[in-house]
Amino acid sequence: MTISPPMTKHVSKYLVASLTAVVLLVAIALLPLLPASAQEERMPATQGEIELTFAPLVRQAAPAVVNVYTKRVVQANASPFANDPFFRRFGSMPRERVESSLGSGVIVASDGVVVTNNHVIDGATEFRVVLNDRREYEAELVLADERTDLAVLKIDTEGETLATLPYADTRDVEVGDLVLAIGNPFGVGQTVTNGIISATARTDVGISDFAFFLQTDAAVNPGNSGGALVNTKGELVGVNTAIFSRSGGSNGIGFAIPSEMVKRVVDAAINEGRITRPWLGLKGQSVTYDMAKTQGLDRPVGVMVTEVYDDGPSDDAGLRRGDVVLSVDGREVFDERGMKFLAAIRAPGERAVLNVLRGGRERTFRVRLAPPPGATEAELVLLEGRHPFSGAEVAELSPALAEEIGRDPFDSGVLVTRILRGAYARRIVRPGDIIRTINGETIDSLDELNALLGSVDTRTWEIGLDRNGRRITGTVRL
Repeated sequence: MTISPPMTKHVSKYLVASLTAVVLLVAIALLPLLPASAQEERMPATQGEIELTFAPLVRQAAPAVVNVYTKRVVQANASPFANDPFFRRFGSMPRERVESSLGSGVIVASDGVVVTNNHVIDGATEFRVVLNDRREYEAELVLADERTDLAVLKIDTEGETLATLPYADTRDVEVGDLVLAIGNPFGVGQTVTNGIISATARTDVGISDFAFFLQTDAAVNPGNSGGALVNTKGELVGVNTAIFSRSGGSNGIGFAIPSEMVKRVVDAAINEGRITRPWLGLKGQSVTYDMAKTQGLDRPVGVMVTEVYDDGPSDDAGLRRGDVVLSVDGREVFDERGMKFLAAIRAPGERAVLNVLRGGRERTFRVRLAPPPGATEAELVLLEGRHPFSGAEVAELSPALAEEIGRDPFDSGVLVTRILRGAYARRIVRPGDIIRTINGETIDSLDELNALLGSVDTRTWEIGLDRNGRRITGTVRL
């Protein structure tokens, strides 16, 4: 029997459709036997799957996200007539005003521990937390850490257990993971947006000293600060902190502090009442493409050690200049900021595992982390006498003090902390300057500075200062 071409095409269509149906049925039958990872990463296969909703996840996570309201008293610009006796007869002129602001927060402990951003509560004297169900509580500030832009509040729940968000393990976060941003943008009330993790380990954002941000395209707007970035398991991935925007609204680039740093700050606040940051005791520079070729690396990765602090943690572990730190605790590093962050999420006394390239061979070093040496609250000395620094208050720089004020812990010298009103030193130095040299003599300590100022009898002074990383030299004649 001969089949005409039109009939062949017609039958072929039915054959293709039948085979496709059989393949789909077999795939559906085998689906339960596939590994969990394969099931999780597949595309939606039915209309029902496309219509899935985040509502159960939101019902679970939303009660743990709160609004944070703050108040602070600020000095208003005084009227030029405020001190005039004639005008004062008509009533006192207010010179203070109360400013209010709002942000978001996350309940991380069922007894009322709330974490938010430091910039949400900065300068405030009153704090109020409003729960998802509109209950309000006065809050106490436990810890404010400007360097991580995190703050911890505590409310008295009178024994009631509150909903919380558990911390996610952000080592497992990948670009493309689904997330929800929950907060109170523009004060309109609790709002949920969704998106994905669009980048990890952002270190060049310039928001805080310990930058290692998660980037998301979930809409984040003013008022979302301190709110939660939540994964599909209902875990806290990070605390929303900043947006990249020229208009003030969301442009699809938001940044969140990873939950591992949030947990470290909260634990320190509750258990210690302050945060002590460990350090590695080394400096480094990012590995460039040319450096990678020289080191035998197939791509630019790692941080080349340029300086090791004597008797510091890395020195004790055996690291030295020229080593290339490839990873910390199994996580690749690309710059000093990332390396610093991975050390800071640990507590002093813990060990960090560094994978290091030395002489073309990879080696492993276990570094016992410790706080930077020296006092954080440095002894302040007021300089007096006939010299250019008369009336300046100074402190000797130590790694601990430098770390506390956000300077390079390897810096040495004498730091100008304050200058008395009307002091001669106001003409020469500013708070934050480091006195480097006097009359050709290098100044590394307070003792050296005091000895030099007390022994020199001259009206001409050659001075060298460090101001915001710039070297300033000049001659002063009294």
